[in-house]
Amino acid sequence: MLVSFICTLIFPTLSLATSWAYSFVVWEDNIYVISDEYVSEIKSEIGHVTKYSDMKSYPGNFSNTFEKGTKYYSIKGISPNEAIAIEESNGRYIKAYNDGEYEVRSVFNGFFDGQQGVIKIFVLIIIGIIAVFLICKGKKKNSKNGKDLFH
Repeated sequence: MLVSFICTLIFPTLSLATSWAYSFVVWEDNIYVISDEYVSEIKSEIGHVTKYSDMKSYPGNFSNTFEKGTKYYSIKGISPNEAIAIEESNGRYIKAYNDGEYEVRSVFNGFFDGQQGVIKIFVLIIIGIIAVFLICKGKKKNSKNGKDLFH
């Protein structure tokens, strides 16, 4: 009980849901922010959404807006490194601008960084040592009484 209380104070609950600042797709490890511009001259298909989620980040051609299978296209006269077109369900193509490299982040990204991270690791080690000590002490006490907790 005490260990749970201490852990709650030291490690506040992390939300597993993601809050997105904007609509995007990921293509070839780059994040493309969806604009409000439509494109009429597409060149060729270059990929598609392989994973959709509005709650978590995923690797690959991921989107927080478009469903799995939504196609990506290159745009005539524009490098795919600059912008791509995303096919909408109504047959129109919306422009998405490259906003740089996409990184999948874990819930614990940065959680153990810096001085506070060192303190958190130290506290976890101390809690682990205390837990092992208490388990061993309980096992030893019960084996003296003729009881074995683990068998």
